[in-house]
Amino acid sequence: MSEYGDATDRQRRVRMSAAQRREQLITIGRQLFAERGFDATSVEEVAARSKVSKPVVYEHFGGKEGLYAVVVDREVRALLDRITTALTAGHPRELLEQAALALLDYIDEEPHGFQVLVRESPVLSASGNLQSVLSDVAHQVEHILGAEFKSRGLDPRYAALYSQALVGMVALVGQWWREERKPKKEIVAAHLVNLAWNGLSHLEAKPGLITRRVR
Repeated sequence: MSEYGDATDRQRRVRMSAAQRREQLITIGRQLFAERGFDATSVEEVAARSKVSKPVVYEHFGGKEGLYAVVVDREVRALLDRITTALTAGHPRELLEQAALALLDYIDEEPHGFQVLVRESPVLSASGNLQSVLSDVAHQVEHILGAEFKSRGLDPRYAALYSQALVGMVALVGQWWREERKPKKEIVAAHLVNLAWNGLSHLEAKPGLITRRVR
């Protein structure tokens, strides 16, 4: 590269504010952690892809662990916000549809983020991964099911059991679908709801969604 090109690159780096640089490092770190996992990712590689020196990464995050913690925290909040929003209103079947679609949408639209969440890391506790999100969601679903059970004359004490079963089913299928990418996510959601809502003894031959059409 010419001296002029080098100077242009330096000018671009100088123009980036501290906040912009931080966001750049988070974005690149997120991609690397998704691709390689925590152990195989180095500060050197984060710095190299960001075209900065290693001290810049340390200045913003204190090291690889700090950067990873920020990346995971953002993904946990992003996924939880999506699912929590989906569980705010509607008939219980609609809530189930919306929650399933919220997870599948996240997997579809944020593949790097989801990959970060499903990977294990020795530096974080269980509060910083996909399991922590699912536990929070299951707790919310428990309240919804408890009210539904009472209205149907069922024992609300078992709402926690059913909420764990529902959330676990959706999450496991979502991880499978991440690799398969077929059928379409709306079809996947429809069949999940079909099983959860109707049960094996009353499956619909051609299940569909109430809240979204298959594209």
